[in-house]
This record gives sequence, structure tokens and C-alpha cells, in this order.
Amino acid sequence: MDTIVAIATAPGRGGVGIVRLSGSKSAEIAQAFCGKLPSARHAQFSHFKDYNGEIIDSGVVICFPNPASFTGEDVVELQGHGSPVVLDRLCQRAIDLGARMARPGEFSERAFLNNKMDLAQAEAVADLIDSSTEQAARSAMRSLQGVFSDRVNKLLTQLTELRMFVEASIDFSDEEIDFLAEAAVGDQLLALLKTVDAITSSAKQGRLLRDGMSVVLAGQPNAGKSSLHNQLAGHDAAIVTEIAGTTRDILREQIHLGGLPLRISDTAGLHDSADIVEQEGIRRTQAEIAQADHILLVIDDAQGMTSEDELIRSELPQHIPLTIIHNKIDKSGKKASINDKDSDTKIYLSAKTGEGMALLQKYLCDSVGYHPQDEGVFIARRRHLDALARTHAAIDAGYHCLTGMGAGELLAEELRQAQQALGEITGTFSNEDLLDKIFSSFCIGK
Repeated sequence: MDTIVAIATAPGRGGVGIVRLSGSKSAEIAQAFCGKLPSARHAQFSHFKDYNGEIIDSGVVICFPNPASFTGEDVVELQGHGSPVVLDRLCQRAIDLGARMARPGEFSERAFLNNKMDLAQAEAVADLIDSSTEQAARSAMRSLQGVFSDRVNKLLTQLTELRMFVEASIDFSDEEIDFLAEAAVGDQLLALLKTVDAITSSAKQGRLLRDGMSVVLAGQPNAGKSSLHNQLAGHDAAIVTEIAGTTRDILREQIHLGGLPLRISDTAGLHDSADIVEQEGIRRTQAEIAQADHILLVIDDAQGMTSEDELIRSELPQHIPLTIIHNKIDKSGKKASINDKDSDTKIYLSAKTGEGMALLQKYLCDSVGYHPQDEGVFIARRRHLDALARTHAAIDAGYHCLTGMGAGELLAEELRQAQQALGEITGTFSNEDLLDKIFSSFCIGK
């Protein structure tokens, strides 16, 4: 494969910058930079020189011969100063010597292709880099260490063994003993379903830690959306005045609720307006609402649910979870509480005094099934959940083929489908388009 080069540290200035090489020419190219190279996995201070012998930078060079490297190929790291100009010169010099710029995620892709890690672990590298909370970082590290993969591979082994038994029973169907009629096969299928459910439960927690939840505050002008936004954010992010329509654009804030990433969007008040600026703000609000994971419809509890509030409620997307926030209980005199007995959950609070905010925060976590203290969670992605759902569906269909029709051939096919879906998680079964999509989202230097 080509020898590739990339800057492995974050963009911008820094005390240290790393240029990474991987491929068969890595040592040769590094030697042209530095002269004599150090022994394997030993750091050596060197001058990094251009083709005229002029020193580009001075720093540390480390060599990782194959296969004991991140990619499984010969890898060299040049650790110099974190100037973007200097690092670009080092990369260009490597290209002049026969390397090429790495594609996004190509280092991790080569690690996967060279069996240094499976696909779930490779994705965990990017998730660890992108983690925004301590819990997310810990969960990503669990995936990187193989916790997720081990559970998937164990289930895959059980699926494979059962499939082999079923297909062997079909091949020897002329025997007097009907192996498929034994209750043990059905019991194994039910046990597999429980295992898939357990893995899915942990994966859902991991997906929440990775992707978080998008919450949009909607409602009439002056309902207290900006005050609620500030309470959730923990600082005065939005301007709050008694004048209706203060917010005319989308104001976004990233916060964490017990480790759950939460993206809050404060929006322009929804109402009829002849003001062209307010009209644009309302249009942007509607677009933001359409992409939300959860909508908080904020109303003034001192006035109650007005006809204008009812109109806004009727025009909100029906497929997006909705909670009605009865704000300003400091004026209405009500107590902070949650009413989930009606079709819409209602939370009574005061964004001004903070009364009832703890109820809202806990409710938001509970609404998506997030449990902050779950130490067994590993990081996961939507595609993992999709693969697990298809695995569950195939095993369940196979169980009904067995118990309802005694159709061993159909059961074997459903088990094959389950095996295929589950194998997509770790890359046991994958296709080139899937790999390209996954690794293209990585950093260049990973």
C-alpha cells in the first residue's frame, strides 16, 4: 500500500505538533529527514531537514516497525513544534520523498484492515476523540478496549453454533430423531433474544452519550423561553427583557445533564407578525423544530393555555416528543410538579426563580432512558442499534418459523440473516461502501 502522511495533532497552534507516516517507505522517508534513525520504540532528538539540508524543525522521532504499530505497518512519528506552517512543510517534504496525504480516517482504516482492531473499536477511536463528557470518554474507552466487541463476538459464536446444528439437522433429516423438535433449540433462541436485548440496552445508553439529545424551546413571545434557556445553560446566554420578541434568531447552547449531552435551542416566538425580521426568525424556528429530538412548548402559566398556545400545539410535528412547560409559577402561585396523566406531559416550574428545574432536568434524562451511573455502558452508534434490531427481528422470526411451522430451512435462513446483521458491527461481514462511509468521518491524522 502507499505510504501515507498526515498531521496527527489538532489544527491550530500548540506546543507540540506530530506528523505521522505509515507504510513501507516510512523509515526511508524519515531517514531523509533526520539522518540516522533510533531503534524501535525509542525516542531520539533530531533535526528535520529539507532537501537543501536546511533545518525545518527540531524535535523527537520515534519508529514503530510492523506489525507492532497502530496500523500494523511501519509507522514513524515526527514530534516537533505545533506551528501549522512548520507541520505543513514537514508533510510536503514527506510527499516530495514519495508519500501521499492520508485520507480522513485512513490510519484507523489500515489498522482495521490489518486486524489490529475490529470495526467497532476503530469507530471508538473517533468517538473517544469527539467525546464531550467524562462518561462518554469512559464509554468510548471501553469500546476501544473491546468490551462491546467481546459481547458481540460471544453472541455471534452462539449464533454460529446454533446455525451449524440446525443445518446439520436438515442434512440428516432422514434420521429417526428429530433434533429440531427438541425444546432445547427453542430455548436457545429465546436465550439469544434476551442477550440481544441486554446488549441493545447498553448500546442505547452509549448512543445517547455519543449523540446526546436536541431540545428546542418553542412558544409565544414573552413566555419565558430565554429565561428557561439561561436556567438550563447555567449562565445568561440569552437576553431577557419584558419586551416581547427579544429573541429573533436561533440561540444554541451545549450542556450536560449528568453526562448526557444536551443541545438546547432558544427560538423566536411563534405568532403572526408583519415584521420581516420576525418572519425570518419564525421560519428558522420552524426549521429548528423539525430537526428536534424533543420539543418544550413554553407557556405562561399565569395566563394558562390560551387559544394561541393551542394553535401552536396543533401545528407542531406529531412524531416528535412534546412536553408542555407551564412557566412563571412564581406568578400563578402553583407548586413545582409534573403531570403525566394527560396525553401531553406538563411540567410546572419557574425559570425566573429556578423552582422546578431539577424536575425538568431529571425528566429529560428519564424521557430517553438515560441512567447516569451505568458503569457497564460502552459507546455505540445508530448503525449499531440498527444492526442489533435486525438481529433481534431475524432471531424472533426464526423462533416462530420453528415453533409455528417446524420449518428448519426457514429457521436456518433467519439465523444466517441474524449472523450477517450482527457481524456488521465488528466488520466480520461488511462492504466497501460501509467502510468508506465510516472512516470518511474521522480526522485526517487518525
